Amino acid sequence: MPTDLEQLQTIKSQALASIAEITANPKPSYTIDGQSVAWNAYLYRLRQTVDWCDRKQAAQQPVEVRSQAMT
Repeated sequence: MPTDLEQLQTIKSQALASIAEITANPKPSYTIDGQSVAWNAYLYRLRQTVDWCDRKQAAQQPVEVRSQAMT
């Protein structure tokens, strides 16, 4: 079973691949038989997903804090 970090990396990779595909072959938004497809909104959500993955990955990374006492 993949770790949380591996799952985040997979989700981010999939979102980035979708972004690359959409921006390489842009399509217009449209409505057919009452069903709407808004590519700009979909692209926005994919970018939000990438940002979310970045934040979650950063939160899982170890942090080192260095301090120095002044006398």
